[in-house]
Amino acid sequence: MSAPIYSFSVKTVEKRYKSLADYQGKVLLIVNTASHCAFTPQYKELQALYEKYGNESFEVLAFPCNQFAGQEPEENAEIVSFCQLTYQVTFPVFAKIDVNGNNALPLFAYLKTQQKGVLGTEAIKWNFTKFLVTAKGEVVKRYSPSTTPSSIAQDIESYL
Repeated sequence: MSAPIYSFSVKTVEKRYKSLADYQGKVLLIVNTASHCAFTPQYKELQALYEKYGNESFEVLAFPCNQFAGQEPEENAEIVSFCQLTYQVTFPVFAKIDVNGNNALPLFAYLKTQQKGVLGTEAIKWNFTKFLVTAKGEVVKRYSPSTTPSSIAQDIESYL
């Protein structure tokens, strides 16, 4: 029986659906992102992690979100272009989503129940909140926006 996380599908920027079951057996770092945020330079560190570990066993999945101070106003194609040109991102950047509220992507609704934030809250507080998922599909850690991707490397290695 596979983990619940693999039952979700997410929309690509090409408006196709991608099943998270395609990532079964990989350690995942799932991140809500934005192009106009003080944390946007984290894309560089996310790419470095992807290059270091992103063979058959690790994947970074980025989900742009415009729910925090309007810091991701562009359309999907512009977002992907920005990520590729500015930070040479080669990991998947999915279609723009909501992470909180009634329209929250079901994947993020699930992630928030599995790993709560500060003081046990579920709501995501800002861009670049990160969730670490094991190769077996267990959501094991939630990191604050200010936690740098490079500081997560040891945790990633422990699950590879």
